[in-house]
Amino acid sequence: MSAPLLSPRDLDAPLAWRHGEAISAGRFIAEAQALAARLPAQGRPVNLCQDRYHFALGLAAALLRGQTSLLPPNAMPETLRQVPAGGAAPYLLADDPALDPGPLPLHFVQRPEVAAAASEVPRIDAGLEALCLLTSGSTGAPQPHAKRWGALVANIGAEAERLAQMLGRPTLAGLTLVATVPPQHSYGLESSVLLALLGGCAFDAGRPYFPADIAAALARLPRPRALVTTPFHLKTLLRAGVEPPGADLLLSATAPLSPQLAAQAERELGAMLIEIYGCTEAGQVATRRTTEGDVWTALGELRLAAVPGSESDREGERVCVAGGHVTEPTPLADILELHSPTRFRLLGRANDLVHVAGKRSSLAHLNFHLNRIPGVDDGAFWLPDDIAEGVVRTVAFVVAPTLRAGDIVSALREHLEPVFIPRRIVHVDALPREGTGKLTAAALRRLAEAHVGPAGHPRAAAEAVPDRIGIATDHPAFAGHFPERPLLPGALLLALVLQQLDGQAELRRRLGDAPRIASAKFLAPVGPGAELRVRLQAQGRGVAFEVESGTTPVARGTLDAGPA
Repeated sequence: MSAPLLSPRDLDAPLAWRHGEAISAGRFIAEAQALAARLPAQGRPVNLCQDRYHFALGLAAALLRGQTSLLPPNAMPETLRQVPAGGAAPYLLADDPALDPGPLPLHFVQRPEVAAAASEVPRIDAGLEALCLLTSGSTGAPQPHAKRWGALVANIGAEAERLAQMLGRPTLAGLTLVATVPPQHSYGLESSVLLALLGGCAFDAGRPYFPADIAAALARLPRPRALVTTPFHLKTLLRAGVEPPGADLLLSATAPLSPQLAAQAERELGAMLIEIYGCTEAGQVATRRTTEGDVWTALGELRLAAVPGSESDREGERVCVAGGHVTEPTPLADILELHSPTRFRLLGRANDLVHVAGKRSSLAHLNFHLNRIPGVDDGAFWLPDDIAEGVVRTVAFVVAPTLRAGDIVSALREHLEPVFIPRRIVHVDALPREGTGKLTAAALRRLAEAHVGPAGHPRAAAEAVPDRIGIATDHPAFAGHFPERPLLPGALLLALVLQQLDGQAELRRRLGDAPRIASAKFLAPVGPGAELRVRLQAQGRGVAFEVESGTTPVARGTLDAGPA
């Protein structure tokens, strides 16, 4: 059996937009065929292309070659050295000439020249192991999760059918997707690249990160258009003071949204917000419109049932999913409250449960209430290793520049039982989230070790990173810049960024011994008496920064590891 590379569509209509240029489906096929002809006859490509169109070309070319694309969690040389060696030899597909390929042969991806657009859609063996998602395992070595082409076609088809139904449209034809998540991640892959190829949409080649860039990406695309994002990116966008242009659909995944944030997003962008629930093992499983309730509805022919022999109680149970694209019953890592084989409430991850003094909650529940507090830009609970007097003494890390610890505790007391109120509130400039918005347990532990001891005890005050940086009115730089309108030089702003980086242990480590400014934009002047904040966030292989004066962005850019 075989399945088409693209869902039925007008091959002259746009499949992708890149730097303002519309690329038709027919041209995409022709370019993928030209790239496939240049790939090695044998092997498994590790697709690290950052441009979403280049990524899609590499994926399609590998499919046409009958090869399995490997998608690692990051581009670190250590990760590339641990790519599973079984099967055909891996090689690297990338569009960044500065990328360190580690031990892998590098094939540089760019758009090939083609004489004419294709007039027919190629078909792919439905049983082909189309891609293998490599997730970080407990040992640090990437763990493989293979996906066959036929199963992907079925899964994305069910997603597209559900989204069209919820939007009141016959199909998703004409809808253009802007995504803030990388295509190597399962959600970014499924709901941007594959939803375009197999669901009838088009996609934008970029991956905007900063709020102003997200707004600009939406504005330059025709309607109808959709934003594919995460709770973290969405919250940042809505609180940035940037007025986003209208959208027609908002998709969110990787963590549950609060009803308040969902309602604000729908109101400010004028679009329906739909959440997607899934996992690497089973793919996309269910959807919900958050403003209409907390019950999820399974996609297509998927059905859920209690895992045979598992313990259950009034709060929920372990569940497996089967049917549709999931050919074998697959256990889910979450605790669900089943309403029927197709409807459920999500209670939290099985390894997320917290038992304190005879009471039970989950980190997801605690984080939900922490992040719904007005003024908390981001936040996460952490459980130290020690247990004092039989009680887990939780710590909460927050990005909340306008709130005191007491304000946060008071707000939490309205929704949480006393045993779950955090022992300490630690203010930080940013949480070390991945590009998808996820905050891994390992990254949170490293953050905790940088700010508090492994058992939750405070670090010395000398290690703390200042929350705000005051610019003195008599700063010597103002004497020459300029006598009648004193301005802080851009070089000093960048020096402050590097200074703040030194106080962020996890971000500092990812950039090696000689971090450098890779790019910078100066957006507004900084004068005497300004109070600055430097925000740092992991992005790709580097670190993104933004400097604010009050609520006004004054500079932004990226840092990288510099030359080897």
